[in-house]
Amino acid sequence: MKPIAWVPRGRRGALMAIGTAGSLLLLTAGSAVAATHPPSPARVVVPQGIGPAVLKSAHAVGPAAPTTRETVSFVLRARNLSGLKARVNAGMPGGHLSAGAFAKTYGQTSTNISALTSYLKSFGISSGVHADNLDVTTTGTVAEYNAALGVSQQVFTAPAVPATASTAGRPAARFHGTAQPTTLPAALGSFVLSVLGLTSYPAGFSQAVHVPAFARGAQPGATQKGNLTPASFAGRYGLNPLLRAGARGQGQTIGIVTLASMKASDAAHFWTSILKIRTKPGRITLRNIDGGSGPVSDASGSGETVLDVEQSGALAPQASIIVYQAPNTDAGFLDAFATAASQNQASVVSSSWGESEDLIRTSVAGGMESSTYAQAFDEIFLEFAAQGQSSFIAAGDAGAYDASADVGSTDRSIDNPGDSPWTTDAGGTTLPGTITVQAKPALSNVIRGERAWGWDWLWRDWKKLGSPSERAFALQNLAGGGGGYSGFEPTPGYQARWLHVHLFAGVQYLTPTTPKSFHGIILPSQWTFTPHPTVTLGTGSGRAVPDISADADPFTGYEEYFTGFQGSAL
Repeated sequence: MKPIAWVPRGRRGALMAIGTAGSLLLLTAGSAVAATHPPSPARVVVPQGIGPAVLKSAHAVGPAAPTTRETVSFVLRARNLSGLKARVNAGMPGGHLSAGAFAKTYGQTSTNISALTSYLKSFGISSGVHADNLDVTTTGTVAEYNAALGVSQQVFTAPAVPATASTAGRPAARFHGTAQPTTLPAALGSFVLSVLGLTSYPAGFSQAVHVPAFARGAQPGATQKGNLTPASFAGRYGLNPLLRAGARGQGQTIGIVTLASMKASDAAHFWTSILKIRTKPGRITLRNIDGGSGPVSDASGSGETVLDVEQSGALAPQASIIVYQAPNTDAGFLDAFATAASQNQASVVSSSWGESEDLIRTSVAGGMESSTYAQAFDEIFLEFAAQGQSSFIAAGDAGAYDASADVGSTDRSIDNPGDSPWTTDAGGTTLPGTITVQAKPALSNVIRGERAWGWDWLWRDWKKLGSPSERAFALQNLAGGGGGYSGFEPTPGYQARWLHVHLFAGVQYLTPTTPKSFHGIILPSQWTFTPHPTVTLGTGSGRAVPDISADADPFTGYEEYFTGFQGSAL
């Protein structure tokens, strides 16, 4: 998620300094429960979404109340997928498609969808079919889904997630779900890609990076509290000629997919009272998906949502904005993208949420995540491309080590869904200039050119900033723009044509060591630290990210106005 760099406490409204990289933590929990509805020979196992078994310390405390209502999404397999990929790769010859035309050519048939919804209706489950014919969102009770899908949902408890030096923790959770295989009649299972939502565990929480973990008394200096504005961004990245030519987003709609709610009044105040710019009136539409994201709060990540709206809305002041506010679940996240695609109103769709590939990989290995989860996002991003909707996903904020925040592994891992070859993955940089830190004595660091965001330039001052060692300080301040090579997605054709796309140069301060089993997947769990590494050359394989990068370091970040601090942990 986008890092918040400087946050005043206890204020009704405040300006904050912000960077622009992203990461969502997806945590699940529990122990497997013996199936009470074994599949018959006429049924097949369908990949299911997040089940409650990633946190080994979570445990079942009894059956879920049969009358509890839940939302479950059935993601369908696209037809003629290879043809869709070829057409998108060719630049959509013949023009972009409407949502209806996409459904007719690539969505599931009306006959198959009717068979699925009729089957679910026989158990009392109601269905809503997205216009693309790729997502069926359903509602029903625990008892109804147990019977229809051959599972027995339980109530689980999960322990609190402790805070780290730069991120907030989260309280203990009580939720329902299942880690059992989800089954459907064979005729239906053949065209269902994933079943998402069979748990009420909140999948994500804000992992926003704030100020570095300094010792008491050391604070950021006035020059790097992140007071830049969208005008600064426009000037640095060549947007001013477009603005002077009158290109201000007229007739366009920006879509923001998020798992945390916002107040439209915060963005309006930022534009009119702080930036003092004229924008299209009544431009923000808050669209709740599957019941919405709940109350506005900083702890849930609402500041991230406000940032996205304020910054993009200032650069395109005459564009409309739709905020797709989804519940913090795997089904909610997918449904938000599917809604943006099916409605086909937003010409550009952006999201700052994601999770490490290692988290998905270990969850799949443990039987708690759909083996087709990443493929479901590929389908939606292909639909965006076919319909002429641009999409952008944040690359993460833990450098090459996004798995360190969610799985707890020191493996090099990038984020999903930004790893999809059918979306644009956005990374982060640090701007050049002098960055000071108020300490005794005051510290100054000169960044000579725009560079990938990472705080290694700050680590050398570990002793003056109160840390026992440079290694300890580095591990406390492991932040930066996400990037690397995908373990899920092969190198797309457009990258294979780049010269040396699989070659990289870097300095490796942290070397992953100490292999450990994470649900049967062997991953490193510790680091060795090299304080003065040399530049080394290497090769990688798979989809390379990020595709583009811009200022994201909280030290050189952007202002934001946000009033959601009440009750937050900050």
